[in-house]
Order: sequence, then C-alpha cells, then structure tokens
Amino acid sequence: MSNDVKAMSNEEVVERVIELGFGGDQDRFTAFCTKLQAGLPPGTGVALRGSVVTSERWQDGAPFDADGVGTSDLDVTLIGNAVMECWEAEAFYIPRLHTKPLSDKDPHCARPLNTLRQELQALAGRPVNFQATNNLTLFVRDVLLGQPYFMLIEPDAAL
Repeated sequence: MSNDVKAMSNEEVVERVIELGFGGDQDRFTAFCTKLQAGLPPGTGVALRGSVVTSERWQDGAPFDADGVGTSDLDVTLIGNAVMECWEAEAFYIPRLHTKPLSDKDPHCARPLNTLRQELQALAGRPVNFQATNNLTLFVRDVLLGQPYFMLIEPDAAL
C-alpha cells in the first residue's frame, strides 16, 4: 500500500479510508459522510487528514491503529466561514483562519458541533476530531508541511 497520497487515485484513497477508518465497511463510511454533511452549515467543505489518509502517524511513522483497533483518530477538517462561527473566540490558533481541534480533550471549544462529533465517533468506533480552517491554511499544511488531505466534500465557493 503506497503512502504517497498524491500518487493515488481518489478511489484508492477512499478504499484506504474505508479499510483503515471503518474496518472495510462501506455502509458505515457512507452513513458517516451523510451524517457529517447533514449536520454542518450549508456550503461547508470536509477534508480528512492524518493517518487515515497516509496510513501512518505523522509524528513517528507508526501504522494506523498501531496501539490497537479503534485507537487512531479521524482528523476531520472543516472548511468555510459559517462553520468557523461555531468555535469560541478563544479557540483559534489563527483568528478567523484556523481553529483549535474540537475533541474529547476540548469538547467545549465548538459546542454547536460537539453532539455531531460524538455521534460520528460512535458510528466510526474511534475518536473523531474536528478542526476548521480556510483553503489557504489547508494548502500550506499540505504543500509546505507535508500533511496531505483528502476532500470528502468540496466547499461551496458561492456561500
């Protein structure tokens, strides 16, 4: 299995995400995507980042779920101005551009989205973290920092 996400087709990346993140269960992946899109502000884009996309942890190169089944998280990046309004003012790394993660460690930084995150976590059977950003920050993390992503839902540029 290639770790070079840029060399993979979209279909290959989706297969990897379903295999790693959802135990090969296409229906659970589809339900996850449907619930995610329905629970977000209209026009919000959604990208997956991290080890579910690359198959290895960025920090140490360990394989996805190296600490046991269901231990690796799903890093969900949300793109759009409307979704950023769900975060508390003090929960931004870069004001109006890049938020802190909404996770079990900090479930209050974006209260309007925490119930959705918890429901997705139960559906996936593993931790799910949300972070909101803009397209430029997502691009910089990919190109300059070597943190690739996969777009699940394209943002609506008209909103």
